[in-house]
Amino acid sequence: MKAIALSFAILLAAFLGFGQIGGGIPNPAIDMKGYLRIANEAAEHREKRRLTEAEFIRMSREPGTVILDARSAEKYREMHVKGAVNLSFPDITVDSLATLFPDRNTRILIYCNNNFEGAEDPFPRKMATASLNISTYISLYTYGYRNVYELGPLVDVSKTKLDLVSSD
Repeated sequence: MKAIALSFAILLAAFLGFGQIGGGIPNPAIDMKGYLRIANEAAEHREKRRLTEAEFIRMSREPGTVILDARSAEKYREMHVKGAVNLSFPDITVDSLATLFPDRNTRILIYCNNNFEGAEDPFPRKMATASLNISTYISLYTYGYRNVYELGPLVDVSKTKLDLVSSD
């Protein structure tokens, strides 16, 4: 009888996911499968929205266009594209986006650390697969912003035609 009870307990534990680290822990506020699905959609959308430096500059001067810098406030103060607004990536939320960009059709231009070389303090290098442009693009896409464009190339801060400024 004990053997049957023990076998039943083992089978029940296996069925419920015990023994798997983190397995079966529900959280409706976290959706990895949904994230991966939308990240793939965003990746396809992004491919036709990467801009040359000249295109980025031209579009940034057009009315209704906003440049978003999603780096930390500290790095933004050190150096940023003139006219860019700062909304640090961890602060991108439903409410912050609705406040900053109430119209989801607003044209938003983004850039990140990995777009600039020659200034490691304000633009510290990230791994290519962890580039802030990728996270920011996916996040904006997830929140329904589809009019997003990204600075594509890696540019040297001493040679760029972008106007880089400091807030310090």
